[in-house]
Amino acid sequence: MPAPPAEARPAAGRALDVGVHATFLALVATSTTRYVVRHGADDRWQLVVVLAAVTVVAYGALLVASRHASSRSVPARAATLVLLATWSVLALLAPSFAWCALPLFFVCRLGFRPPWSHVLVGEVAVVTSVALLRLSDGTDWAALVGPPCVAVLLTLVTDRVERDAAARVQLQEQIAQAQARLARSEREAGIVAERERLAREIHDTVTQGLASGVLLLEAADQTWDAAPDDARSAVRRAAVAVRASLADTRNLVHDLASARVDPEGFHASLLAAAQGQVPSACLTTWGDARAVAPEVAHALLRVTQSAAANVAQHAAADRLDVTLTYLPGAVALDVYDDGSGFDPEAVAAPSSTGGYGLRAMRRRVTQLGGTVTVESAPGEGTVVAAQVPTDDDAPPVPVRDDLEEGSR
Repeated sequence: MPAPPAEARPAAGRALDVGVHATFLALVATSTTRYVVRHGADDRWQLVVVLAAVTVVAYGALLVASRHASSRSVPARAATLVLLATWSVLALLAPSFAWCALPLFFVCRLGFRPPWSHVLVGEVAVVTSVALLRLSDGTDWAALVGPPCVAVLLTLVTDRVERDAAARVQLQEQIAQAQARLARSEREAGIVAERERLAREIHDTVTQGLASGVLLLEAADQTWDAAPDDARSAVRRAAVAVRASLADTRNLVHDLASARVDPEGFHASLLAAAQGQVPSACLTTWGDARAVAPEVAHALLRVTQSAAANVAQHAAADRLDVTLTYLPGAVALDVYDDGSGFDPEAVAAPSSTGGYGLRAMRRRVTQLGGTVTVESAPGEGTVVAAQVPTDDDAPPVPVRDDLEEGSR
């Protein structure tokens, strides 16, 4: 049975094809031998042998054409028509060749689409009926009914199989299209989420730093003549704010270019964030330092900045201690101050004057599957503790504890 190229066929399909080919050739050889043995003295035996040889050659040509192109290519269809013509003459000359009809049903279906395949199958059925009737010397009239019924049954079954196969192919295409749409939606959602994250990072760092620098420079411009010392101090503070914004920008660019944040740079950023609000702040690290994902580093950095800003604005603290602990599967950050403290249950609702810090901390950390807790009481200082889960694929990295003066 001719089929698509061999490399595109599964092993079971190729084995079935080989079986059909062998069956057809065996039937042709058997029918030829039977005719020669029983009708050797007949003047037509040489013609039968020649037609049988042409039939085998046409079948071989059909196999070759199907293997190199397809069973519905022009060469394959031409070989199919030659095969059917020579077999039809053979079956009328030697009725025993009618037993070769079954493989030819499939040849017709593979080589042509309906309605032409139905016409050729009908031709094979008619020739088979006539040949079998002659083989029975005209006494078995059931031979006229059997082949057409078999042909109709095979046609119905084959049509159903082809429809089911086409439906499966269509379903697979629809599934592939749905998967492609889902992947595209996920990519678009990821792009939107990344844009939102970058917008938050730029707003919380670069924008605020530049805005602070602009305000300080404007204040210096207004007081330059009246209070030059204050103006120079404002310019220096503006320069510090701008440099901090520049550092934040570089960190953002670096994090976008790398999959992880190295421990030394991460520790330096934490210390700078704390000392930017409380110059006496110090940093302590515990555990085996390792590289962390940028989103983890960003979240803990913002927690440090926000907690230090609260200390500078409200706590009147003498010390600010930042502790970073590397745990198995997580990183923990503790920010302690010895300031005035407060009642965590009595935190005011957010307003135009503030109140967003603790909520922003929790939102950032919980988005990464982490937790934020605040322990404080009036007159007893405050501890802001954050813990974020991490993967442990990154190996430990040796890091200096003395990042800069004030760390320990």
